[in-house]
Amino acid sequence: MAKALFITGTGTDVGKTFVTGLIVKKLKDSGKNAAYYKAAMSGNTRCPDGSLIPGDARYVKEISGITQPLSSMCPYVYETAVSPHLASRLEGNPVRMEVVREGFHKLMAQYDYVTMEGSGGILCPLCFDEGELWLEDVIQTLGLSCLIVADAGLGTINSVVLTTEYLRTKHIPVKGILFNHFHPGDVMEEDNLRMCEHRTGLPVLACVREGGTELDMDPKILAGLYE
Repeated sequence: MAKALFITGTGTDVGKTFVTGLIVKKLKDSGKNAAYYKAAMSGNTRCPDGSLIPGDARYVKEISGITQPLSSMCPYVYETAVSPHLASRLEGNPVRMEVVREGFHKLMAQYDYVTMEGSGGILCPLCFDEGELWLEDVIQTLGLSCLIVADAGLGTINSVVLTTEYLRTKHIPVKGILFNHFHPGDVMEEDNLRMCEHRTGLPVLACVREGGTELDMDPKILAGLYE
């Protein structure tokens, strides 16, 4: 039976896609039949023929080495670099839960491990004008648990704790924290890890160094987080 896991971030530009690519790579390199999925992507490049390149999906595909077709990785791709709900207002094609769910279940039928990445932070509106759809609604509908990706630097205690507590108010299980842009030996960043673990009760499962190319995590432990 296929298993899945949701990757959320404490905000935009914490390196969520970068870390997600390393997660998928770790699964693929350990022999797992792994796939990537994202409900909506904004800020993508338009080709001369008018098509859009799903940049996050292409990055994950390239860094991980998976053979999954790009066309199956994201049902909603927008050019404007804003929240998906606003991008769809400007460009059309609003996000529909039934379409996201259908694409997800197709992957679950074809792959063993599906890693789903969120857009921005947890409070990201995917659709608003045609009916409200938030990232948390997608997670709850698909019955997923989460990992939180955070920047290791200044301010992360606040953002990690607030993200964790919000997920808990929505009854969304959180498995742990992954820190990005980590500098071993940095006194502040090392302390951030301890404080985040103390305030959330969650383990810091791995720290990705600045420019790292591998997720320093046992693949069996990683695979065990998927449900």
